[in-house]
Amino acid sequence: MGFATEFKEFAMKGNVVDLAVGVIIGGAFGKIVDSIVSDLIMPFVGVIFGGLDFSNKFIPLAGQTATTLVEAKKAGAVFAYGSFITVALNFIILAFIIFVMVKQINRLKKAEAPAPEAAPVTPEDVVLLREIRDALKNR
Repeated sequence: MGFATEFKEFAMKGNVVDLAVGVIIGGAFGKIVDSIVSDLIMPFVGVIFGGLDFSNKFIPLAGQTATTLVEAKKAGAVFAYGSFITVALNFIILAFIIFVMVKQINRLKKAEAPAPEAAPVTPEDVVLLREIRDALKNR
C-alpha cells in the first residue's frame, strides 16, 4: 500500500474529520468568548478595580520614558507584565465559562433517558453449532 493511500485512509477516518471540525468550531468559538471577555467582562473588572488597565503596565528596560506600552516598545525593550496579567485574566475567565458550559451540557445529557439495551446478538457460528447439536439429539 502506498504512502498516499495510507494517508488518505488515515485522513478520512471519522475521528480525524471530527477533530478537524472541532478545531474549526473551537477557533470560531474562541473568538466569540474572547470578545465576551475583552468587550463585556473586562470593562466591569476595570470599573470594580478603579479603572485599572493592565494592558499599559510595563517596566522599560532601555531607559525610555514612554507613557504607553506601544511607545515604549518602539523606543526599545520593555518588560510588559501588564499584557501577561491581561492574558492570564482572560484565560481564567475563559476557562470558567467553558467549565460552566461543559457542566450544563453534561447535566442535559444526564437528563436524557438512556436507550434500552438491545439483547446480545449470538454469533453465527454458535447458532450453527446449536442447530447441529439439536439435530443430532433428535436422531
